[in-house]
Amino acid sequence: MDATVVVVGAGLSGLTAARDLHRRGIDVIVLEAADRVGGRSMAVTSALGSRLDLGGQWIGPDHHRLMALADELGATRYPMHTQALPGVIDGPRRWSMLSPSLLLAFAIAVGVEVFSRIGRSGRFNATTLDAWLQKVPWRGPRRLLEVIALISWTADLDRLSVHAMAEMIRSQGGVKTILSTRGGAQDSLLVESAGSLAEQLATELGARVRTGQRVTSIVRDDHGVTVRTESGDVRAAKAVVTAPPPVAARIAHQPALPRLRRALEGNMYMGSVYKAVAVYRQPFWRGRGGGEFIVLGDPGAAVFDTTAPGGPGHLCFLVGGPEARALDRLDQAGRRAALLGALAPHVGSEVLEPVDWHEKSWHRDDFAGGGYLALPNPGSTEGIAPLPYAPVGHVHWAGSETAAHHPGYLDGAIESGQRVAVEVAEALSVAVAN
Repeated sequence: MDATVVVVGAGLSGLTAARDLHRRGIDVIVLEAADRVGGRSMAVTSALGSRLDLGGQWIGPDHHRLMALADELGATRYPMHTQALPGVIDGPRRWSMLSPSLLLAFAIAVGVEVFSRIGRSGRFNATTLDAWLQKVPWRGPRRLLEVIALISWTADLDRLSVHAMAEMIRSQGGVKTILSTRGGAQDSLLVESAGSLAEQLATELGARVRTGQRVTSIVRDDHGVTVRTESGDVRAAKAVVTAPPPVAARIAHQPALPRLRRALEGNMYMGSVYKAVAVYRQPFWRGRGGGEFIVLGDPGAAVFDTTAPGGPGHLCFLVGGPEARALDRLDQAGRRAALLGALAPHVGSEVLEPVDWHEKSWHRDDFAGGGYLALPNPGSTEGIAPLPYAPVGHVHWAGSETAAHHPGYLDGAIESGQRVAVEVAEALSVAVAN
């Protein structure tokens, strides 16, 4: 054996599993196809020296595993700078908090919350969210709900069923939790960046983490697995696959995987999301109506003030679904102008001249496949999180989508890594006992 366990994927799930196994005295190797660690988290340093996340970053108030890891690694948590409600802007116009369109959209969101809690959405598994939204009579509230849905789930709305939406709302804590900053899923951030947590885990594991090692196939036999990469084979007693199902589907298996596992991988797709962070010397927008917006233009976007205490100003932009892919047709200057130009009438022309600009189109990342998470095709009976993870022979499964709590979030990735480490350690103990 080259190792006792091979972990496929150096995202937060795979690195958590590998570290837990290593701390149990189990020899482990992590194989990562990309030339970096982090998976769907990614940290960079701005021209002003601040750290920022181009991938997953937020910490909810009940994301206890992520908080614990951040505290253990010495990261500094800070609350989001937020306001009671984000500003809703449509071109040069900013909606009043009492506008009929906003009130109707709010009423529909409340209805969706109730609908998701009832737990009887299965009959709408073939009804797409796009078809459902077309029944909203007014353009304004329909567009607001559309942009919120695109940002929340990064799906093509004609490929996301109402049933899948309802189940995700339930598993992710409800509409209010998904959309809220303070007290919700976007409650706080890390000064050092969430991506730095994966980097520190990889540093602890050292040479056990091997980047640039794309896994092409896994061969199972009675005694273990042979994990084949483009640069050679690795022999181990167990393998843990942490890639999301649409990405894991690229790995060939001998013998073939069971039918249900193949169906799971074949009936899911990764969301499309574009993220950008504009960096300024000061968060000047705070005296001009705040820096938290839902933009209803083209593209629709969510804007957040992610400035750390005492740090340079950060404005974070998210664009989801087909509108994220449409940005691919522009060059970087065009994308920056489209996003910052929408804010200029509301916070001032200074927003057009950031000191630094960082962006990431996750749907163009061949290794992550997209973001935030894997989504089920309409009508599919597989693929609604949390995903099943029963081992197939000596191959075990993890990844944020398999988490019982907070699937699709960083906290869910940590949960899945901790769970699979226990599962593998117990399986190895049974094998030794026998």
